[in-house]
Amino acid sequence: MKKLSGHIFLIGFMGVGKSAVASELSRKIEKTEIDTDKFIENALKMSIPEIFEKKGEAYFRTCESKILLRISQLSPRVVSCGGGFVMNEKNVKKMKRMGTIILLKASPETIYERLKDTDDRPLLKGNMNVEYISKLMSERMPIYESAADVIIETDGLTPNDVAQKIDRLV
Repeated sequence: MKKLSGHIFLIGFMGVGKSAVASELSRKIEKTEIDTDKFIENALKMSIPEIFEKKGEAYFRTCESKILLRISQLSPRVVSCGGGFVMNEKNVKKMKRMGTIILLKASPETIYERLKDTDDRPLLKGNMNVEYISKLMSERMPIYESAADVIIETDGLTPNDVAQKIDRLV
């Protein structure tokens, strides 16, 4: 496998550990970390659930796309992408030109266990169960997999374990 160059984009379904892995990885490889969801929250001074409620999902997805323009002007970073970031094919094409896309995967059961006590996931509001998570994941997985340059299973691994796997590729 070729060495990773440019930005490292961590993608995958909510709850796979993108943010936690990004934090660990950025320390290991000494690259600045960007969390796209936090970036949007800070820019708009609203939480993700508030943005979805007040401005809608389409507006949020537009914000995600605008972030890529800013990231393209920066030195290589570790970028933790929101779960729907790569659902836009234009985003994927830009990301491929800018660096490497790493898909983090986990089972629906693992996702449920990691998220069951949270209420900050608008797409799971009223649907916090393994069946719904599995359905949504199955809709998104073909897109995630086609976007990915590297795929890493995270079930049973700590964020540090996953960061070490990625570090071996850098």
